[in-house]
Amino acid sequence: MIRIAIVGGTGYTGVELLRLLASHPDARVVAVTSRGEAGRRVDDMFPSLRGIVDLEYCDPVSSPLQDCDLVFFATPNGTAMHQAKALLDGGAKVVDLAADFRLKDLDQWQRWYGMPHAAPELVEEAVYGLPELNRPAIREARLVANPGCYPTAVLLGFLPLLENDLVDSQGLIADAKSGVSGAGRKAVLATQLCEAGDNFMAYSVAGHRHEAEIVQGLSSVTGHDIGLTFVPHLVPMLRGIYATLYARLKRPDVDLQEVYERRYREEPFVDVMLPGSHPDTRSVRGANVCRLAWHRPGGGDTVVVLSVEDNLVKGAAGQAVQNMNIMFGLDERLGLTQTALVP
Repeated sequence: MIRIAIVGGTGYTGVELLRLLASHPDARVVAVTSRGEAGRRVDDMFPSLRGIVDLEYCDPVSSPLQDCDLVFFATPNGTAMHQAKALLDGGAKVVDLAADFRLKDLDQWQRWYGMPHAAPELVEEAVYGLPELNRPAIREARLVANPGCYPTAVLLGFLPLLENDLVDSQGLIADAKSGVSGAGRKAVLATQLCEAGDNFMAYSVAGHRHEAEIVQGLSSVTGHDIGLTFVPHLVPMLRGIYATLYARLKRPDVDLQEVYERRYREEPFVDVMLPGSHPDTRSVRGANVCRLAWHRPGGGDTVVVLSVEDNLVKGAAGQAVQNMNIMFGLDERLGLTQTALVP
């Protein structure tokens, strides 16, 4: 039985981890930390977990993190990098759901996250936790950087095209939409009901921190720099990522359906839909799956890839559990077979 601690269990990804791990046959959560809620029952804050999670929040300083086999960090950016080394030295494995170990370029980290990195020696060791790209390295890892929600959808959509050199890698466009839970549970004016409800807006068009993560991932496939225009949008829904991806084909005669089906045939959490399909966010709500479909408008040389996921599951907590399963040599589907919620 894997003994697990969750550092930062009061946010949306923290409670999603608890929901998913509750049905995992080989994992047991023994500690959930929160400085502000220490001593409060978890199911008092989240009644959805009544009868499922029988724990109180504990202060991170006094929590039994060192006694755990794996520690999930569901904390703000800049937290895990201060605590990971001591846990690793003590024999625990770490999965960070924030961005502390995603970017290998420390100058890029400081530019996008506004602080110098506190554990540069761990950045090189950390494995980027996209199983469909780095499964062998994840299997051997002590420290996994769980991907961001936007990067997961965009990378999975573009990978088959770039791995097969089918598109112009200098002219990629990712037009992506997120539900408001992607901003976290903190109080932010832009995600309040009267601001986000009945509204639709782009944001961070001049530059978004996930762009660096996406470019890093795509460049690792091509072996050279790529050109990406990434535009995120906020839509008035609770959950979901919808990424519409554009690229110019080098070989318009290629069978794209066969390319995508071959690439993801053995992947349990990527669903390549039938030709001409239009995946929707409802089809992945609450499930650890990314659904993909492609189109060639007018039969031309532009390919449009549609990629949808639940930002809190395949885009965060579900992928973290998937990574845990791989790190401990388990069937990576354990605890992750929930069907999407419809309607």
